[in-house]
Amino acid sequence: MDEQFILRVPPSVAERIDRLLSENASSSEDKLDLSFSEDGKTGSFVIGDEHFPASLLNLPCIVESYKTYDDNVLIKSADIGQMIMVREEGDPAPDVVEYRHGLTPPMRDARRRRFRREPDLNPELVRRVEKDLQNIMSGGTAENIDIEVVEQEEGGEASARHVNKKVAQPATKADISEPGTAGEDPDRTESEDSDDSI
Repeated sequence: MDEQFILRVPPSVAERIDRLLSENASSSEDKLDLSFSEDGKTGSFVIGDEHFPASLLNLPCIVESYKTYDDNVLIKSADIGQMIMVREEGDPAPDVVEYRHGLTPPMRDARRRRFRREPDLNPELVRRVEKDLQNIMSGGTAENIDIEVVEQEEGGEASARHVNKKVAQPATKADISEPGTAGEDPDRTESEDSDDSI
C-alpha cells in the first residue's frame, strides 16, 4: 500500500498549492516543506517564504483511500488515521491529540454522536469482580453472591425469596431420587414391570 496523509490547509494556502501543482515544478518559485519538532505532533509548513504552524492530529475513525485507472474499478490504496492540520499564524494550537470531527459533514462531532461512550465503572466493583474470578478459576468460590431459591407450591405458583449470604464452601447437591422411582423397589427394573403375558 502507498503511504498517504491528509493535509488540511487554510483556503489561501490551498490556492497557492493548487497553482504550484498545476504549474511546471521547475518554473515555480514557491517551494513546499513540512518539518516536525522532536515530539512529532507539532511542526511548521513552509510554502515560498511563508511559515505556518502545523499539528498532527488523530482522526476519530480510519478513512480508506482508493485510486482508479479507468474510472470504473476502485482499488484500495491506504488506510488513513491521521491528519496534518496547517493553520494561520494567529490561530491557537489544538490542545488535544484527536481531532473532534471527521472529514465530511456527516462525521461532524463523530466521537460524541456516532460512537458508544465508555461505561462508568466503579473501580471497587471491578477489583471485587476480578478477585472473585481469580478465586473461581483457582477452584474456589465467589465471596459475595446472591442466591435465589425458588420453591414450587401446590397451586403451581412459584414463590422466590432472595437471600444474601457469604458463601464459604460450594453448596452440595441434596440426595434427590429421580422422578417416578419414589416408593419402588430399587432392584426392579422397568423391563420387569412390563407384562409379557399375551
